[in-house]
Amino acid sequence: MEIRLGGTGGQGLILSAKMLADALARGGRRVAQSQTYEPTSRGGFCHSDLVVSHVEVDYPLATAIDYLVLLDRIALKPSLPLAKPGALVIADTRLCPELPEGKYTGCSLALSRTAIDLGSERVTNIVALGALVALTGVCERAALERAVRADTPRSFLDLNLEALEAGFRLGTEQSVRRVASPAPA
Repeated sequence: MEIRLGGTGGQGLILSAKMLADALARGGRRVAQSQTYEPTSRGGFCHSDLVVSHVEVDYPLATAIDYLVLLDRIALKPSLPLAKPGALVIADTRLCPELPEGKYTGCSLALSRTAIDLGSERVTNIVALGALVALTGVCERAALERAVRADTPRSFLDLNLEALEAGFRLGTEQSVRRVASPAPA
């Protein structure tokens, strides 16, 4: 399984990928993490990829993404071509408002708006992690919460846990809407 978190430098993509990798490893998975960021650390394209397996990972770079989280439109062009047909693409409605047509399932969520409502746009990455896990079940919710607790400075812990819970709610509500929508006539 391959997962990419993409956006701009300064959005906490590398930290959130580390947290997700920790949660996956707690669940017995083997995980390789890689990241790329442009020389401008804030505002340039940044992504962090996870390659996840039940056996040893033989190649650490993402080549066929199953789950793509886009926190900014700057990540569209370099990331979408790597999405597998049928991949789930989760995009922030404010910073990545329009997803082009493609052979993937698009899911637009108010990730950054939710973070802003919690008091800090800086926790958008944590909201996104909660939504990803709620939508996909890639790891146990409790394992992700433990990873967030372990990797968060004490002064931000309450806010990060609120953001994680808000992300779980966003993802769960989206799943319910997807299941509850009537089939076309």
